[in-house]
Amino acid sequence: MDLVQGQNLHGFTVLTAEPLPEIDGTAYTLLHNVSGAKLLYLQNADDNKAFSIAFRTPPADDTGVFHILEHSVLCGSEKFPVKEPFVNLLKTSMQTFLNAMTFGDKTLYPVASTNDQDLMNLADVYMDAVLHPDIYRKRQVFEQEGWHYELVAADETGEGEGAGAEAAARPQLAYNGVVYNEMKGALSDASSVLYDQLQASLFPDTPYAFESGGTPEAIPTLTYEHYLEEHERHYRLDNSYLTLYGNVDLNRMLAFLDERYLTPVAAEQARRAAERAAAGLAPLEPRTLPEQAPVCALGVRRTMATAPENACMGLGYVIGHVRERTRIVACDILLDAIAGSNEAPLKRALLDAGLAGDVQAYLADSVQQPFAVIQLRGLGDDARERFRTVVNDELSRLAAGGLDHALVEASLSRAEFVMRERDFGVADGVALTMSALCGWLYDDALATTYLRYEDDFAYLRRALDQGYFEELIRSVFLESRHMAEVEVVPVKQADDDEAARLAAVAEGFAPEDFARIEAEVAELRRLQETPDSPEALATLPQLTVADIGPAPVEPAYGLVEGTPVPCIRHTLPTRGLAYAYRYFDMSALAFEDLPYVAVLGIVLGKLATGSHTASEIDTLTNGKLGNFSVFCEIYEDEADPATFRPVFVAGASALAENIEWLAKLPGEILASTQFTDTGKIRDALKQRRIGMEQSFANAGHSAAMARLTSYFLPASVVRQQLGGVGFYQFLKDLLEHFDERADDLVKRLGEVSHKLFGAENLTMSFAGGDAEFDRFWECADICAPESERPAAALAVPEPKVLNEAFIVPTDVCYVACGYDRRALGAPYTGAWQIASRVLSYDYLWNEVRVKGGAYGAGFQAVRSGTVRFYSYRDPHLDETLARMNATPAWLAAFEPTREEMDGYIVSTVAGFDTPLKARMLVRRQDGDFFSRRSPEARRETRQQMIDTTPEQLHQLAGTIEGVLAKGALCVFGNKDIIESAKADLHVVDLLNE
Repeated sequence: MDLVQGQNLHGFTVLTAEPLPEIDGTAYTLLHNVSGAKLLYLQNADDNKAFSIAFRTPPADDTGVFHILEHSVLCGSEKFPVKEPFVNLLKTSMQTFLNAMTFGDKTLYPVASTNDQDLMNLADVYMDAVLHPDIYRKRQVFEQEGWHYELVAADETGEGEGAGAEAAARPQLAYNGVVYNEMKGALSDASSVLYDQLQASLFPDTPYAFESGGTPEAIPTLTYEHYLEEHERHYRLDNSYLTLYGNVDLNRMLAFLDERYLTPVAAEQARRAAERAAAGLAPLEPRTLPEQAPVCALGVRRTMATAPENACMGLGYVIGHVRERTRIVACDILLDAIAGSNEAPLKRALLDAGLAGDVQAYLADSVQQPFAVIQLRGLGDDARERFRTVVNDELSRLAAGGLDHALVEASLSRAEFVMRERDFGVADGVALTMSALCGWLYDDALATTYLRYEDDFAYLRRALDQGYFEELIRSVFLESRHMAEVEVVPVKQADDDEAARLAAVAEGFAPEDFARIEAEVAELRRLQETPDSPEALATLPQLTVADIGPAPVEPAYGLVEGTPVPCIRHTLPTRGLAYAYRYFDMSALAFEDLPYVAVLGIVLGKLATGSHTASEIDTLTNGKLGNFSVFCEIYEDEADPATFRPVFVAGASALAENIEWLAKLPGEILASTQFTDTGKIRDALKQRRIGMEQSFANAGHSAAMARLTSYFLPASVVRQQLGGVGFYQFLKDLLEHFDERADDLVKRLGEVSHKLFGAENLTMSFAGGDAEFDRFWECADICAPESERPAAALAVPEPKVLNEAFIVPTDVCYVACGYDRRALGAPYTGAWQIASRVLSYDYLWNEVRVKGGAYGAGFQAVRSGTVRFYSYRDPHLDETLARMNATPAWLAAFEPTREEMDGYIVSTVAGFDTPLKARMLVRRQDGDFFSRRSPEARRETRQQMIDTTPEQLHQLAGTIEGVLAKGALCVFGNKDIIESAKADLHVVDLLNE
């Protein structure tokens, strides 16, 4: 539906209409005349449609009130009076994206779906949630999602053994709440703490001085009354930003928004404002976002109880205001050019100076005054004294004529590729909404400014040789009057501040206060455990199995003839891009070779080759290829756990006009990389170690699940050597003895690469146009193999159940348990996917997240055999295991209504059918090929999902019980939680062993 400027439609006036080639469509801005709500409509032919509503929400303190509200409003509303409509939508809708997000100055509620009615349903639930939430009627929502006191036994606080009788008898308090526990985990990350302190130091007189997510110290100071006031103050229609994207039924959607919400809610909000005025109360106006005057905050130090390895520093430089879009884009390009890789000049100068194990530089642009960050991780001894000096010296050299324009040109090319590919990892409409709000939130005239890039890129190419970037270095960095320098200083775990705060509260409690807490928690538990009534559930809009359409057409793929090595050809639209993956079979390697293969994956592309220096390779891959990555994959047989195919993958992509580079450059890197520069190898290995350690603390559930499967799957034993705990232990030892092992490392890398990168081990995969396919093979230096593929020699040690608990620097826990269902003789069917959704979004959500306070929990049943549970940012261990072990009994007794069962099937199939961008579809199809899984098998699984019955789910309960009976368990987490657990675990202090 085309609109014209000035047109009135369903209470909206069209303010602007402009072509937007970056989205292959048109952008319209509209204003709702009665409510003042703003709307951006991004019209194009994308069937993965999106809707969102956002509010400007600048915080006034560290209580995380807007984060807690983001969670809370999705816990029931006036029209949909169920406990958690958000979870109901996850269980019942065709959504391709459903979430909510708290930023430093805004809160966003986006949804996406390929089904028109489903999108309308999602919008209906979200609009009622944000405008009519149950928080005004149910204080327990605040307690559940934000914080509350609980009474715990003395031994759960570590005070039972050895404590006096009086202390042991005294009731103990604890905090619990989803956001409270989430932020304990989030702020265990030193990089997050550094960013928060940098932002606070740069903007001390603005809302950016506060942690919008909330800090564990401040969250318990938030009162229920203030929480309600902040909702009324900020969740107003004249403070809202609505977005529609894609091939939506605009006429129907605008009519719905106007009639159901905007006009009537505007009247409600006006009436409440009049009532406040009549009562003599000040109006509740949304908080403003003042601009920060320039400040220079140097030498800021923030102590943090964490491991010494997590020491980090950062420099922050304010670039300007969001109105200066071209300058901000240029700074992003510049940061990539001078610090985006180990060979980029600023990063290389900092690494060579020995200041840190890793250097990162990035743009923080979702704020009113965007800023650049240069960060050191894993600090050297004199980093504090020399950081600014080394940065200024190198930037001065670059500004004085030392900046290689080829680097900037390459970064521009890379940025253009990313924008053309539009593979954002989420539905396009959601990503574009977030981009639009980078300008629109601060100035209505900037609604589409952050969606445009072609003119900026063209201008920057012209300005490149006119001294533009040299002047940018001077004005943003060298002559900055608005900057900050922050260091995060690790300290030993001091007295538990949380325990001290709670003890102080308990000291002031009378017996009736403890009784009140006990009664409040009992009432919260009662409400959590009371199921929604059939009448309440009936209010939710829902699709049925009959609404499921035919399976999406699977683009054809398969082996083609006429190529020197086997080649999987993909026939799918790629928007003028080409993708080429090289898969090298690793079966002929020895088990002890595997860690060296992983090292290859870390260093390839970062070292010189026989034809180019490391710096030249870096510039070429950035400028001529859209992407170059190397990694390992293990493809497993669905029936036989002992059968799997390990492959080393070198993947690359490029614009069609760079197809020759796509054919030749990856091959050069694989065939002729020189491994003699051990200094650069050491740099890359240090960075991987730092990244792994951060991942263990921030995404420990992934590490725990991976380690768990190595207890029973040979394929996962291999994975551990390539990238899990096993490889981390190898890597730590290698770095600790690097000088004495360097010569052997060079030798081993050469030997492994020689064994691995032969044509006899190679299978190619290609996606792109026919002309690009032909040209690729004309240019590729790939000959037919001279010998047969060598016989498999990979002998894998027998898996053993170790039940480990790895202590890592975090305040929370990550729990994983499970086993291989094939060991129990249980087959795979689509019903497992339905069971995964049922257990993740019903039983585990309620038990582990809602009651237990963990930020997340889930159940997975993998086609290749693994059945596993996990928890995420969890304050508990023993309690979580008990809840997981109770799963089979719950599932065996699960009796859903027909509507509930339809919902689980609809949502599971929609997830299975979610549209994939070209790169991800190629990778998925390649995985199917190597796993010997046909397109027919996918269609069969999909139909099995549709045909699943409650009785089939009941039958799976027995298999899950057998899986849990195996007792395989792995935990990553907080030292105190692990050491106080009753579970029988082998404890490993992973970073300090």
